[in-house]
Parts: sequence; C-alpha cells; structure tokens
Amino acid sequence: MRSTALLMVLAGCAALGVAWWSEYTLGHVPCGLCLWERWPYRVLAGLGLLGLVLPRDAARGALWLCMPVLLVAAFLGGLHVGVEQGWWPSPLPECRAPTFHGGSFAQRLASMPRRPAKPCDAATYLVPGVPLSMAALGGIYALALIPVVRRGLRIRAKFRGRGRKTIQG
Repeated sequence: MRSTALLMVLAGCAALGVAWWSEYTLGHVPCGLCLWERWPYRVLAGLGLLGLVLPRDAARGALWLCMPVLLVAAFLGGLHVGVEQGWWPSPLPECRAPTFHGGSFAQRLASMPRRPAKPCDAATYLVPGVPLSMAALGGIYALALIPVVRRGLRIRAKFRGRGRKTIQG
C-alpha cells in the first residue's frame, strides 16, 4: 500500500510538472479551467504523502480519498473538453476573451487582466499529431490512475484476509 501512496505522490507531481513545463518552457498560457484542473493533482500528491506517513489504517483512508479526487480531475478534464469543443460555455467568467469597450487608452490598460490568459475554448495540444488537448489527456490520465489505486487497496485487503485465516485456522 505504501508503494501505491508513493505512486500517487509521483503521479500528482508528474501532472503538475507537465503543466509547469508546458507553461514555462513551451510558453503555453493556461486558461482559468487549466488552473482549476491542477488542484486535484495537488490534493492527490498531498493524500499520497499522507498515505506514506500515516499508520496503515489511516493511510488506507487517505488512499480511498484519492479515488474521488481522481474522479474530480477526470470531470474537470471532461468539462474543459466540452468547452473546447463548443458543447457548452465555460462556467468561469475568466475563460472568456477580454472585451474592451470605448474609453481612453489608460482605461483600457486598467481593465486588462494582470496575467495574460486565453479563452478556455482555445485548446492546447501538447503532442504534435495527436488530436487530444491537454485537458483531454489530463482526464484520461486521471481515469487511468483510478484502477491503480483500486488495485493497491485490493492487494492490501487480500493480504489482510490471508493473515486472518491463518490466525483463525
């Protein structure tokens, strides 16, 4: 079970690392939904750390909490893909491109966001030739991690069950 906890720390850090690399090395500007999609991976890494340091039963609880966190990550990825595809509007107001109305140049500059942003419906493709945006890849990644957590929890239960049989029998 500790190996599963370590894997969740590494998985959360890997997702955040790819986002950071994409932003600071490749120059991709994240939108509001992109920034929201990072939160579950921060929580995942934190839960994995708890799974490493807590006693076994509490660590098991921390690993169980990884499953809904990963479902939230997959949901956010799916929500973002829907926005990218134009299936629904973004729920975040900061995802819309800024519109500037009349006024002086100074008023327009004052109304600009402090940090450059992009609209959430402008997909960012990380792998050339692969028609999956970063949002889609993040959702798939989260869904792929769920069976890993379940397997780690099942292995622990399997060993626990064997130990009881030998003690009782």
